[in-house]
Amino acid sequence: MTALKLTAIGNSVGVILPKELLAEMGVEKGDILYVTNTPGGVVLSPHDPEFEAQLEVARAIMKKRRAVLRELAK
Repeated sequence: MTALKLTAIGNSVGVILPKELLAEMGVEKGDILYVTNTPGGVVLSPHDPEFEAQLEVARAIMKKRRAVLRELAK
């Protein structure tokens, strides 16, 4: 577990993420992190949870309609 300290940044409050944590998450300066509220607390992720949900639906449709998609690709 990594403890992070809140820091004043202009008129806001922010958190400085250590470079080791950024490397572990696969992000760097300028990337976007998504915040998700969960029963266990807040989760920071480089992956958009809404897009992930849409992608799961698309995968299910592609699996179900594989033959139709194959014909359309011809």
